[in-house]
Amino acid sequence: MGMEAIAEKVKARVADSGFGRSVKFDCGNDGVVVIDGNTVSTEDSDADCVISLSKDDLEAMIAGDLDPTAAFMQGKLKVDGDMSVAMQLSQVL
Repeated sequence: MGMEAIAEKVKARVADSGFGRSVKFDCGNDGVVVIDGNTVSTEDSDADCVISLSKDDLEAMIAGDLDPTAAFMQGKLKVDGDMSVAMQLSQVL
């Protein structure tokens, strides 16, 4: 699955969630997915919180096969910036 397809799946989840912050999923050379309120894109930009992880782990998290908290504890993802934003996002995803 490409980053655009991942962004579309994320967009469907945040559309009516009331999530009002900005988060960037940074998958290194594979690209980024940026959530800014209800807007989701693959254009790189600044965000309140940056979550670094592999594209495969992001796909698994979106599919519900990887728990965000467990991924953090296992070192599969790193959070830079406002940790409370990441916690809010975990309820949306």
